[in-house]
This record gives sequence, structure tokens and C-alpha cells, in this order.
Amino acid sequence: MILCGNPRSQYLAHKAEIDLALAGVLAKGNYILGEEVHALESEFASYIGVDYGIGVGSGTEALQVALQACGVGRGDEVVTVAHTAVATVSAIELCGAEPVLVDIEPDYYTLSPEKLESLLTDRTKAIIPVHLYGQPANLTPILEIARRRGIRVIEDCAQAHGAFFRGRRVGSLGDMACFSFYPTKNLGSAGDGGMVITSDRELARRARLVREYGWAERYVSHCPGFNSRLDELQAALLRVKLPFLDRENQTRNLIAQAYDRGLSGMPLGLPKKRPEASHVFHLYVVRAKQRDRLQESLKQAGVGALVHYPVPIHLQPAYRGRLRGSNELPVTEQAAREVLSLPIYPELSKEDVQQVIGTLRHSLEDLHD
Repeated sequence: MILCGNPRSQYLAHKAEIDLALAGVLAKGNYILGEEVHALESEFASYIGVDYGIGVGSGTEALQVALQACGVGRGDEVVTVAHTAVATVSAIELCGAEPVLVDIEPDYYTLSPEKLESLLTDRTKAIIPVHLYGQPANLTPILEIARRRGIRVIEDCAQAHGAFFRGRRVGSLGDMACFSFYPTKNLGSAGDGGMVITSDRELARRARLVREYGWAERYVSHCPGFNSRLDELQAALLRVKLPFLDRENQTRNLIAQAYDRGLSGMPLGLPKKRPEASHVFHLYVVRAKQRDRLQESLKQAGVGALVHYPVPIHLQPAYRGRLRGSNELPVTEQAAREVLSLPIYPELSKEDVQQVIGTLRHSLEDLHD
């Protein structure tokens, strides 16, 4: 089976360095918020182009920490999309706020700026644009609208480590940004982990308080907070992998280009790239009218294509009928019926890429006979 993503292959690609780094942490005996975490916070913030990094327990918790640092709470509204991992909406509700959903752009799967402003109210405290699949959202009009109305922008960069928008890395343009280090991400750990970043000193101070019970000094809480600490082992592993991220993103782009060439002319919608941005292809997502049958055909032939995401958040049982904006999402709903993610990761061989292309061609021919 050719897997859609393969975190084990990333470990094996850097095994000697990772094993040495982990052994060093274990030998030191300091496993929570130690020198590895502090070093990663500084190195990752510098890589993105911001001043502060705050290591946390997961990408979901990164969003919750950022929202709370921005003062988002009960009675507030936060605008985001329904075509995303449920974590984006879950984090909003964990803060006591109300998610408001806006439709996506059909070509890029990211928040539609044209449909944003009509959903904003006096209760809107933040906007979370999601850089989905490795493709940056159209931040220029989103930021213009938000700044004109005094609304915070928190970038969800969980799938876009290293991507650029108009010459700057995503994560450096909003008030705050959040990353996930889930194992399948472009920069992935061997467990859960996340990072909040910002260039705002006060927001960084608040985020550091929120991630550890509101402590400014141990055992004394200065604001409500919770436990969301990145551990030393994950930080050490991520420090090994961070210097290779740009090179591995380039490899993802080369695989995407091979797919573009090999799949051209087939009855598929291929990924489009925003002209003013760089795509890092966390996922290579095609569109097919008979998506479910195609996915099953590929599975039977040994190709592990997945769907990100099959059910928009507003149509899931936990959220159906209770989120504002849910009745205005036709582009989102169509995308959810058609998207299919093909295998892509830096260690995917050229032979496997060609096998995916050939298998896809045969599967499509069978479906259209």
C-alpha cells in the first residue's frame, strides 16, 4: 500500500540525528519546558520571521491559547471556515465563543474575503483564516477588513509550515498564528505538539500565561489558563528536522509537479496555486465527480488516497443547525463531495509517484467505461 502520508519515513530519513537528540534529553532529566523547548521557540519564530514563539501541547491548543491571549471569551464571535479540521471550530468553542462560518474560494479552498464582511458584527472578536492543504489564504483583503474594524486575525497555519504569501512566511502577517506539529505535518513531531507565534510582546506574554495555568511564577495564577506544554522530547526532535523543512517542501513541490504533468488531461480537477503565494503541498488534492468510487478503486489497487474533509463542520452531528453562516456554504459543500488527497511526502519515490498516476488513470478509465 502506498500511504497518503508516512511519518515513519521522516523519522528514518533523520534517524541518527533524532536518536542522538532524544537520548540527550533523556540523559538530562528535564522533560517539560526546558532548554530544548526554549531553543525551538526561538528558532521557529526566527524561521517564520516573528519575535516570539510559545510551545504548546497541540495545534488545537495553540488556537485556544491564541484566542484566550486575544481576550476572546463568552459572548464573542470568531469567524472561520467549515472546510477545515474540526480543531479550528473546537478551539473557538473551548474559549466559550461562538464560531461563525464563511464560505471558501472555489479554486483555493480558503476563506473567501468577498463573503467575509457581511458576517461581521459588533460581537466579532477575531477571524481565523486557514491556510489549507499548504495553500495560503488571501490575507491582504482579510487583514484590511480586520484592521479597519479592530478585529484580531489569528492565522491557522497547521498545514502550511514554510509557505509564503507576498514574500512573507504565513504566520508572520496576522496578530498571532498557530502551528500543529502532528506527525503527518510538513514539520511533524512523534506525537502531539504545537506553537503559537507573534511579534506582539503583550500577546506573547498572555499566551505564555495561558499555556500554564496563568502562572507568572510557579503555583500563582494571574489569569485563567490550562495545561498546554510542549515537552522536551518533541522539541528536540523538531529542532533536528527544522533545518530540512525548506528542502523537504521543495521536494513536495517537485512531486506535485510530477502529478500535474502525469494527471493532465484526465477528468480531474487539479490543484491551483495562488499567484502571489507559494504552496507547500502538505496535501495534493484533486477533485472528482465520482470521488467515493474512485477512492475505493484506488484502495483496492494499493493506493491510499484520503479525503480532507468528507463532512463540513456545519453538517457534522455535533454542530448541525447551530452555527451562524451554516446556510451560506455552497462552495464548501461541493468541495467536500469531490476532494481527494493523493499520497505526498518528501520520501515518496519517483516510482511510487508514477504508480499512483498509472493507477489513477486506470481507475478513471474503469469508472467512465
